[in-house]
Amino acid sequence: MSIVNVHEAKTHLSRLIEALVSGREKEITIARNGVPAVTMTAAKAERKPRVFGLGKGKYTLVEDFDRDDELIARMFEGEADE
Repeated sequence: MSIVNVHEAKTHLSRLIEALVSGREKEITIARNGVPAVTMTAAKAERKPRVFGLGKGKYTLVEDFDRDDELIARMFEGEADE
Protein backbone atom coordinates (compact mmCIF):
# COMPACT_ATOMS: atom_id res chain seq x y z
CA MET A 1 0.00 0.00 0.00
CA SER A 2 1.30 3.41 -0.98
CA ILE A 3 0.43 6.73 0.60
CA VAL A 4 0.58 9.91 -1.50
CA ASN A 5 -0.47 13.47 -0.78
CA VAL A 6 -3.23 15.20 -2.73
CA HIS A 7 -0.83 17.30 -4.83
CA GLU A 8 1.17 14.24 -5.86
CA ALA A 9 -2.04 12.33 -6.65
CA LYS A 10 -3.30 15.16 -8.87
CA THR A 11 0.05 15.44 -10.63
CA HIS A 12 0.53 11.69 -11.20
CA LEU A 13 -3.03 10.38 -11.39
CA SER A 14 -2.42 8.45 -14.63
CA ARG A 15 0.62 6.71 -13.12
CA LEU A 16 -1.29 5.83 -9.96
CA ILE A 17 -4.16 4.39 -11.96
CA GLU A 18 -1.76 2.35 -14.09
CA ALA A 19 -0.09 0.98 -10.96
CA LEU A 20 -3.47 -0.18 -9.68
CA VAL A 21 -4.70 -1.60 -12.97
CA SER A 22 -1.44 -3.46 -13.64
CA GLY A 23 -1.43 -4.96 -10.16
CA ARG A 24 1.82 -3.32 -9.01
CA GLU A 25 -0.20 -1.74 -6.20
CA LYS A 26 -3.26 -3.25 -4.50
CA GLU A 27 -4.41 0.06 -3.06
CA ILE A 28 -3.21 3.64 -2.87
CA THR A 29 -4.14 5.97 -0.03
CA ILE A 30 -4.39 9.69 -0.67
CA ALA A 31 -3.61 11.83 2.36
CA ARG A 32 -4.57 15.40 3.09
CA ASN A 33 -2.06 17.18 5.37
CA GLY A 34 -0.58 13.80 6.27
CA VAL A 35 -3.95 12.34 7.30
CA PRO A 36 -5.31 9.51 5.12
CA ALA A 37 -8.45 10.73 3.34
CA VAL A 38 -9.35 8.15 0.67
CA THR A 39 -8.15 4.81 -0.60
CA MET A 40 -8.15 3.90 -4.29
CA THR A 41 -8.36 0.32 -5.56
CA ALA A 42 -8.69 -1.11 -9.04
CA ALA A 43 -12.24 -1.85 -10.16
CA LYS A 44 -13.03 -5.45 -10.90
CA ALA A 45 -14.51 -5.12 -14.37
CA GLU A 46 -15.71 -8.43 -15.70
CA ARG A 47 -16.63 -8.35 -19.33
CA LYS A 48 -19.11 -10.84 -20.60
CA PRO A 49 -18.15 -12.43 -23.89
CA ARG A 50 -20.13 -11.26 -26.89
CA VAL A 51 -22.68 -13.68 -28.21
CA PHE A 52 -23.41 -13.27 -31.89
CA GLY A 53 -26.66 -14.27 -33.50
CA LEU A 54 -29.02 -13.54 -30.61
CA GLY A 55 -31.49 -11.84 -32.96
CA LYS A 56 -31.28 -14.43 -35.72
CA GLY A 57 -34.75 -15.33 -36.95
CA LYS A 58 -36.49 -12.69 -34.83
CA TYR A 59 -36.71 -10.04 -37.54
CA THR A 60 -37.90 -10.15 -41.12
CA LEU A 61 -37.68 -7.73 -44.02
CA VAL A 62 -40.36 -6.98 -46.55
CA GLU A 63 -39.78 -8.66 -49.91
CA ASP A 64 -39.10 -5.40 -51.77
CA PHE A 65 -36.80 -3.95 -49.10
CA ASP A 66 -34.09 -3.08 -51.61
CA ARG A 67 -36.37 -1.90 -54.44
CA ASP A 68 -35.14 1.72 -54.15
CA ASP A 69 -31.41 0.95 -54.06
CA GLU A 70 -30.80 2.20 -57.61
CA LEU A 71 -32.80 5.38 -57.00
CA ILE A 72 -30.90 6.07 -53.78
CA ALA A 73 -27.58 5.51 -55.54
CA ARG A 74 -28.58 7.96 -58.30
CA MET A 75 -29.66 10.51 -55.67
CA PHE A 76 -26.23 10.33 -54.04
CA GLU A 77 -24.63 10.87 -57.41
CA GLY A 78 -26.95 13.78 -58.19
CA GLU A 79 -28.56 12.04 -61.15
CA ALA A 80 -32.07 11.35 -59.79
CA ASP A 81 -35.13 12.83 -61.36
CA GLU A 82 -37.46 14.05 -58.68
